[in-house]
Amino acid sequence: MNKEELVQEISKKANVSQKEAALVLSSLVDTIQNTVKKGHKVTLVGFGTFESRKRAARTGRNPQTGKELKIPAKTVPAFSAGKKFKVAVNGK
Repeated sequence: MNKEELVQEISKKANVSQKEAALVLSSLVDTIQNTVKKGHKVTLVGFGTFESRKRAARTGRNPQTGKELKIPAKTVPAFSAGKKFKVAVNGK
């Protein structure tokens, strides 16, 4: 499912126009991104938690040459699924 299909589905289920559904979806995504960017968590009970995690610097290898290279530390976005979401996907 892509963004357009998601907007159509939200529009049907919420009984709003596709334009309004697209605005709400864009606002949700922007808010989550900005909050996580600031280092805070966004928790949607039953669905999951969006957060940033720090990755330590490490040594890797170039797969073509085998030469070692340094991979710098960085912060990455992460999502942890909530219990209700896991149960829905797992079917139990």
